[in-house]
Amino acid sequence: MTRDISYTPEEVAKILKISRFTVYELIKRGELAAYRIGRKVRVEEKDLEAYKHQGKGLPAAEPRSEAIPTRVSGGESLVICGQDVVLDILTRHLERRQVRFLRTYIGSIDGLMALYRGEANVATTHLWDSDSGQYNLPYIRRLLPGHPSVVFNLVYRMEGFYVAKGNPKQIQTWTDLLAPGVRFVNRERGSGARVLLDEQLHKLGIDRLRINGYEQEEMSHVAVASKVARGEADVGLGIEKAALQVQGVEFVPLQQERYDLVIRKEDLNKPPFQALLAAIRSQAFREEVSGLGGYDVSRMGELMGEV
Repeated sequence: MTRDISYTPEEVAKILKISRFTVYELIKRGELAAYRIGRKVRVEEKDLEAYKHQGKGLPAAEPRSEAIPTRVSGGESLVICGQDVVLDILTRHLERRQVRFLRTYIGSIDGLMALYRGEANVATTHLWDSDSGQYNLPYIRRLLPGHPSVVFNLVYRMEGFYVAKGNPKQIQTWTDLLAPGVRFVNRERGSGARVLLDEQLHKLGIDRLRINGYEQEEMSHVAVASKVARGEADVGLGIEKAALQVQGVEFVPLQQERYDLVIRKEDLNKPPFQALLAAIRSQAFREEVSGLGGYDVSRMGELMGEV
């Protein structure tokens, strides 16, 4: 019989003989799967074993679960997919409203797929479609067939390049990634930043394999910016907020993106989802996010479309 065992970050730190701060960083980067129950973070035993096997260069004992339930049922709690720090603030506001929730740190495409499979009931997404020039709605139509959904804005963010102080390589546009000697660091497959890059390359007719470092991946905006700050890459792609958090990098703005919440229409009138909408439409939440810097909250909580 499979054991159902989970650990706190402190217990994981003792097992791996590392600091608990390193454990939280592994979770934030997506290298160690975890989930939230209220304020508590938990790591399942099978995900810890999978991480240990990968660290030894061995195949994982079993596929990683991405720390989301096999099936969401009952509609009495939220399973929220997304990585942005804005969601950390949102979950605190949900706690104040006594809303039960789980949080899983996965990217836009994986979040929509979890919504489609019934493994989550709230997904965040920032996926740009080069054919239409739209954010999110084209992908939701394709990835959630047969699941009518509603889309609400959370924030607008600026996406751009992280470069070293003074921008010594003079990187300003997408084509500059092809310049001799420029080393790039990418985001993981399925992330909104990776999709934006691939769509822009497709639009410009650029073969991605011509970019030095295209296959080098990091699991968060901060990790990408940090690699540039350490001089291990010359340029990476991510949101402005991370550039404000990491010393030693400058930000080259490229494109404003829309970061939305996606909910199945059948769930919309259930109490937890109404509480979620009330939270993101509250003045307190708006002011707290605005105070972070790097976010445009002008359309926060607005219905952006039904799919």
